[in-house]
Amino acid sequence: MAKLDARRLPAFLKDPGNTRAVLLHGEDGGLARERADALQEAIAPGNDPFRVAELPRDAAARPGTLSGEAAAMALTGGRRVIRIRDATDALAAPLRDVLESTGDTLIIIEAGELPARSKLRQLAEAHARAASIACYRERGAELSATIAALLKENGVTAEPAAIAWLAGRLGDDRQTLRRELEKLALYAGPGGRLAEEDVLACIGDGSALELDEALIAATAGEVAIADRALESAMSEGANPVQVIRALLRHVQRLHLASIAGMQALHPPVFFRSKAGFEKALRIWRPDALEAVLAVLLEAERQSKSGGTGRPMPDSALARSALLTLARQSAILARRG
Repeated sequence: MAKLDARRLPAFLKDPGNTRAVLLHGEDGGLARERADALQEAIAPGNDPFRVAELPRDAAARPGTLSGEAAAMALTGGRRVIRIRDATDALAAPLRDVLESTGDTLIIIEAGELPARSKLRQLAEAHARAASIACYRERGAELSATIAALLKENGVTAEPAAIAWLAGRLGDDRQTLRRELEKLALYAGPGGRLAEEDVLACIGDGSALELDEALIAATAGEVAIADRALESAMSEGANPVQVIRALLRHVQRLHLASIAGMQALHPPVFFRSKAGFEKALRIWRPDALEAVLAVLLEAERQSKSGGTGRPMPDSALARSALLTLARQSAILARRG
């Protein structure tokens, strides 16, 4: 069956047909878990203990263990499901044996990021009785559409500005996102519609709001405020990669506004941030912002590289990027 694209995925999660194994891989473990749960529910509704088995990764990799478990019959009848988490290439050979045998047990495998040369990924993508589903974190319009859809599942709608604020501040791990949106749905009530002010009132008092303050302060040249707000945001749970990406988006919006005016920004600048944003526009020229964007893109690349040769840890990289920008802003502000 090879790799499943986005168009085929919803139908497949509801009915995987005669597929024997599904590999869910990628950086978004929460999304992988959500899709694995959907597949399990499609085959063995209600988490029937006689039809669903959790097999530890190391046990599944031992010769004969996975084949034996896959050949077992459910005491209550019906198709069985085997769940394996944190899988590695050690599972490739045992999985191949199962795929070449008879039976209908569905094996659902969750893995982290796997390179294209991964033996397990190559097997799942090439075999006719297996499927490979990439679970990467959503960005931009795709993430906004997901937020709107998850809110709709809970009987709630939101204004575009509120959805954009959530997409830019909540992070993109699916499990975390779903928990926060469920909180918002309870706040709004059935049939409710969320405005930007509602979102801020409900969840804006944690890392998201502190991070927003740090970004505005950094580009306005307020070094001490930026440092304090960043420290608070990270203590509240903001992760370094999230900080760098948020800073990159903020500077991109500044650059657009410096060229086309604030009316070009969609969504518009949040009312609490407007004064600081306008101050930054008076400080920064478009060409200087372009140079900053190049530096931030490199910082983002380093934060995602995962290599051992990075010059500093992610947390230090994020802090350095934000505070360096804050100091540059302060120097430009003094020059007037």
